[in-house]
Amino acid sequence: MRFLGHVVRFIVAAIVLLVVGWIVPQFSIGGFGSALLLALVIALLGWAIEGIFGSKTTPFGRGIVGFLVSALVIWAAQFVVGGVSVSMIGALLAALVIGIIDLFLPVSTPFDAAK
Repeated sequence: MRFLGHVVRFIVAAIVLLVVGWIVPQFSIGGFGSALLLALVIALLGWAIEGIFGSKTTPFGRGIVGFLVSALVIWAAQFVVGGVSVSMIGALLAALVIGIIDLFLPVSTPFDAAK
């Protein structure tokens, strides 16, 4: 059951990324497969940043530092995932929209459980 919960969370995260790609200019995702892979890469990069710098600097952290790190992670993930194109402004807007969506529909990743 725990594995299924993680799969559902990644699917929801991919859907959120597709919605963000539809709303935010200069942020495009090629399809659901790219969005799913992007959700995985963002989770892995967030987990690595948290391991190196601590929980206050992660994309899931609070405040301006967490917001900027989130935008940087979104921007950097485009170089790992094919079919994703993000400008720096698009990454900042995407981080803002994802943060707003997360207020109403919290999406955690399997790496959040390790905290």
